[in-house]
Amino acid sequence: MIRHLQLFRNVGQFDSVAVGANIPLAPLSLIYAENGRGKTTLAAIFRSLASGDPLLIAERHRLAAPLPPHVVINCDGGPPPAIFQNGVWNRALPELVVFDDAFVDENVCSGLVVEAEHRQRLHEWILGSQGVTLNRTLQDAVTRIEQHNRDLRTKGDAIPANIRGGLNVDHFCVLEQRAEIDATVQEAERNLAAAVAQDRVRTTAAFEQIALPEINLDALSGLLARDLPALDDAAVERVQAHFAEIGEDGEAWVASGMQRIGEPTGQSCPFCAQDLNASPIIGHYRAYFSEAYGALKADVANAAATFSRAHGEDAPAAFERAVRLASERRQFWSQFTEVPEIALDTVEVARVWAGAKNAVIAGLNAKQNAPLERIELSADVTAAIHAYDGYRQQVADLSARLQQAGSNIALVKEQAAAGNVAALTADVAALKAVRARHLPENVALCTDYLEEKAAKAEVERQRDAARAALDQHRQTVFPNYQTAINEYLRRFNAGFRLDRVASSNTRAGSSCTYNVLINNINNHPIAVAGANPQPGTPSFRNSLSSGDRNTLALAFFFASLDQDRGLANVIAVIDDPITSLDEHRSLTTVQEMRRLAGRTSQVIVLSHDKSFLCNIWKDADPDLRAALEVVRDGPGSTIRTWDVNRDCITEHDRRHALLRAYVGGATPNSREVAQSLRPILESFLRVAYPENFPPGTLLGPFRGICEQRVGTFLEILDSSDIAELRNLTEFANRFHHDTNPVWQIANINDGELLGFVERTLAFAKRH
Repeated sequence: MIRHLQLFRNVGQFDSVAVGANIPLAPLSLIYAENGRGKTTLAAIFRSLASGDPLLIAERHRLAAPLPPHVVINCDGGPPPAIFQNGVWNRALPELVVFDDAFVDENVCSGLVVEAEHRQRLHEWILGSQGVTLNRTLQDAVTRIEQHNRDLRTKGDAIPANIRGGLNVDHFCVLEQRAEIDATVQEAERNLAAAVAQDRVRTTAAFEQIALPEINLDALSGLLARDLPALDDAAVERVQAHFAEIGEDGEAWVASGMQRIGEPTGQSCPFCAQDLNASPIIGHYRAYFSEAYGALKADVANAAATFSRAHGEDAPAAFERAVRLASERRQFWSQFTEVPEIALDTVEVARVWAGAKNAVIAGLNAKQNAPLERIELSADVTAAIHAYDGYRQQVADLSARLQQAGSNIALVKEQAAAGNVAALTADVAALKAVRARHLPENVALCTDYLEEKAAKAEVERQRDAARAALDQHRQTVFPNYQTAINEYLRRFNAGFRLDRVASSNTRAGSSCTYNVLINNINNHPIAVAGANPQPGTPSFRNSLSSGDRNTLALAFFFASLDQDRGLANVIAVIDDPITSLDEHRSLTTVQEMRRLAGRTSQVIVLSHDKSFLCNIWKDADPDLRAALEVVRDGPGSTIRTWDVNRDCITEHDRRHALLRAYVGGATPNSREVAQSLRPILESFLRVAYPENFPPGTLLGPFRGICEQRVGTFLEILDSSDIAELRNLTEFANRFHHDTNPVWQIANINDGELLGFVERTLAFAKRH
């Protein structure tokens, strides 16, 4: 690792620069320099240190400097530091590799031409010196696999066998989670239970109707209030007064006597034998005890008899038996299917029923004793009947629900008849295993096991690769390198790939040949070999753009590092890798820089593009990064610490500027604007309310917290702001991948989008 750039004297733009001795470098070090400030000189110094070639520094001797170049770099391999003085290095740093224009010129092409020398050096670069260390790599992999096996046994034993449903650990750990697994297990257990008890299932009936007899309050009230409309009120009063004088059961006694006197003409009193024609009351008796009177008494008597039959002493017992039978059947059938609860207090029903029944019987008895008396039911009696009707309706509703369960019971019977107990038992065990696999306590155990297994698989892959490489190094290195190259070309979104990367022997020595396959011309091969292409035909010169050539060079470089078994010790210096690259390839380059930094001892990136370096800086580990800049110092240059954060433009700032530009009419990309609304809101809320909207918080839960706190001393947003945030979020979610599966093609209306953009900016501004 390079720790300090202690001294640059009399080389390139550097006159006598020693401030770098106080600026530590890190595993990821970024160096910014404007063009012409000395960035290429730094790359040349690093390349010279790697190879020990003094000419790379000597040819950059500072013009008019009286003394020769002097360079001191504090790096691995010392003390002392690496020193270039009097035209030589005291030592080299072979772990250092450099990507710059010289790398492209030496190994890929010079301008538009791939010469024989390029192909020879590329061959050496691909072949490398790995064969010497392959056996050591293989033995190390074998040792690690043995340790993985021991760890796998320990971690597998930690997963209880009784939860695996007869599966081995490997099969158990890869069981996929299933939605609504508890309900699925319950259904499977019910199917199994039904199959086991299929004889009882077949013979047990479904539910029968349960009902309470009706008390028709309207009919009862009408009957009790009936009289004889044709009877004179005065006559009624006189007759009833006479009944009262007679005493108890006077009306019944007179009614019986009226049946004995017959027709009104020529009759005498059956008791005293006096002529009744002169009696002032006998005519009223005849009117009172008419046929209508008899019919009324008969109706009352019939009603009383009918009521007694429906509500007799056997009725409550029959009802109690029906409910008990239904409860027993429910207890049976609920083992196999969903059956409504029978939450019925039969004791309370019987009590209310008895109260209503007794009240009705009392009313009917009173009416029978005085048929022409208008009887009105009291409020208490009416309430008792209503209470009874409530229970009657409850029973009717329960009976209807139980009848509806009949279809489920029929299905249970059908399935039980055809059920295979062994198969169903296996199904239950398998489902329980799925459920157990994804219980929190078992997820951790399985994850640990699978990670160990994956780690072992990775080491096994390395072992196999090392063994194959040891046996057939030359035969396999080129295809592997071709695969690596094409993977990087894919990542860089290149419109071409390489084919037939191979070693060839020539008089001048071994060299590398390959074909370039251009995607947009039907993968037509363009040979890069010894023969010069025919004029007027596709060739490397006329088929690859400047950006394509630089992309190919980057792919060669990264692929070569991937093939280096000592990659962890490599110090990679990369000088302006995005020259001539499109924006989408620049982003991939940033990603590859970050990926490379985690696999090597050190990565040093030099560039004149601040935004490129800022993108690398933003997601790097703060403890493992450093930044320097080369700036003008009089007629020369010097080195100082670079405040990268000051030069970084955040994604939030970019989005905010995009929205402002859209409002101003300067941004035609409305879809990017729409997709920026939700991140703008989230970023704003994270800054405005960091305590309530930490990283990882979603807008929906945050609104829920805001709604709970409205009107309290912990209020975050008032009701109007919460409503506005809900409306803004609803619109923004249409263009977000988490909330809309078709977010990339959701229709955009310019007027609607403009309104929501303005509202989003206004919402952020007023807070």
